[in-house]
Amino acid sequence: MDLERSPLARPFPDLQGIDGVTLRVARARYKNWDRADLTFAELAPGTSVGGVFTKSACASSEVELGREQARLGKGRALIVNAGNSNAFTGFRGREAVEQIMAQVAEALGCEPSEVFVSSTGVIGVPLPKDKAREGVAAVLEAEPCGWEEAASAIGTTDTFTKGAGASAMLGENRVALAGIIKGSGMIAPDMATMLGYVFTDAAVEAAFLQEMLSKANAATFSCITVDGDTSTSDTVLAFATGRAGNAPLTSWDDTGADAFYAALLQVCRDLAHLVVRDGEGAQKFIEITVTGAESDESARRVGLAIANSPLVKTAIAGGDANWGRVVMAVGKSGEPADRDRLSIGFGGTWAAKDGQPLADYDEAPVAKHLEGQDIRMDVDLGIGDGRATVWTCDLTHGYISINADYRS
Repeated sequence: MDLERSPLARPFPDLQGIDGVTLRVARARYKNWDRADLTFAELAPGTSVGGVFTKSACASSEVELGREQARLGKGRALIVNAGNSNAFTGFRGREAVEQIMAQVAEALGCEPSEVFVSSTGVIGVPLPKDKAREGVAAVLEAEPCGWEEAASAIGTTDTFTKGAGASAMLGENRVALAGIIKGSGMIAPDMATMLGYVFTDAAVEAAFLQEMLSKANAATFSCITVDGDTSTSDTVLAFATGRAGNAPLTSWDDTGADAFYAALLQVCRDLAHLVVRDGEGAQKFIEITVTGAESDESARRVGLAIANSPLVKTAIAGGDANWGRVVMAVGKSGEPADRDRLSIGFGGTWAAKDGQPLADYDEAPVAKHLEGQDIRMDVDLGIGDGRATVWTCDLTHGYISINADYRS
């Protein structure tokens, strides 16, 4: 499937290497394509891990095992394949993952539980053990590579590689963070919504790293949607190698904890936005800010009801400031709302206030705003102090075209 680069694409950033992380790519050929489709990250001994995973009741074996591994908080390797999600594959799928874990563990001299595996692609086809064995052997022998190559190898319908970086001062130690992600369709916030990996040379105790990742996830990956469909394989992992030399972060009271979290949040937000910008068929990036809700979580649910509405998304695709569709989405969200207090705006211009269209509403600046690629919507419920921001994209015929022949 040849896909045109998204018009909302961003160039891959110049990410610095992370001490304690060695990247490699190879070809496992789980799908009929002539490209690297296997990414491997070798991690320094003592690396701590945090993870968030899909809440899907039909999660893959990779996710089921990953949840158990993340609770142990230790990682020596990450291996990710593109082309086969290995989900809905029963015991054969689990055996394939355990084989990969054991093969890598033997090569690195670590426990299988320290080897994290992710898969993405077609659902319902067991991961071929012979190709898995050959792919692992190939990637273990491959030459080290850079972040962009690692990000490219895990893509499926992605039209551009996605990465983000940041740094923070922890006392006198500067620590670096680098992240890569894949995701374009089957994107809905039910914890993470894609495969994403963040690496840092900071020393962070595993339980605290988990706490910070979960908090960052709630404000970023769990606030995006492309199509309302949650994957069986959604995973976001954070790895801290501890090579920067800082005193290990163990709580919010530690020096530099807030600075490190701000950097982690920035990387997660940047990665989340890139996924939306590569939404299948997307032409417009949409930011929806909901204020005046009963609570922050209620505001998020209202925002996602708007963001997941095909009628809202197609209206934006057509440049139509149809606030009636926004009213519909608010009303169906199931969250507290008052029709006569509801206000709706586009691009900083209010179209309706307190439950009715403004008498002097001028649609010209709104129409001009909707011609652009970055769209802003504001919704104020007028009943409380809760607020949230979510991000989505428009819905075009390109989405149908991509998904109609996804397996071919």
